[in-house]
Amino acid sequence: MNAADLPILVGLGANLPAAGYATPLATLEAALAEFARRGLKVLQRSSWWESAPVPPSDQPWYVNGVASLGTALGPEPLLALLHGVEAAFGRHRRVRNEARTLDLDLIAYRDLVRNGPEPPILPHPRLAERAFVLLPLAEIQPDWRHPATGETLRAMIRRLPEGQICRRLAGAG
Repeated sequence: MNAADLPILVGLGANLPAAGYATPLATLEAALAEFARRGLKVLQRSSWWESAPVPPSDQPWYVNGVASLGTALGPEPLLALLHGVEAAFGRHRRVRNEARTLDLDLIAYRDLVRNGPEPPILPHPRLAERAFVLLPLAEIQPDWRHPATGETLRAMIRRLPEGQICRRLAGAG
């Protein structure tokens, strides 16, 4: 498989509704529609999943999913576009792990591996620790392998830390 055929993966999450939307789920659906308005093609999308906050806190639970995108944008302009979509939905980056109206993470950009110092770090440095990324990803890319380690998605799921609560939302997505 050539690199251009490999997926560009974005994680979506929210635990607060954006202004004008009744629920975090409605915000996420609107964010997917916004991708199309901004020239991104959603090739695949997972079901929506609900998950307890990581790290544990008294915040509301999150709704999460993963999408595979088509775009000619490189990683830096794509990340800038994703941050622009977050801002359009009222996301303000103040405190790490705070409740948010929209969180868009560039999980992987094909097979690109970048360790910084400039963003984006690819693949996302914490993806292998997060059930709310790996479980939705398994729905749309079950054979995906971590570009840096070669580890299979199935192996990463088996190694997830104990105690993460993540379950598919019935009838959503």
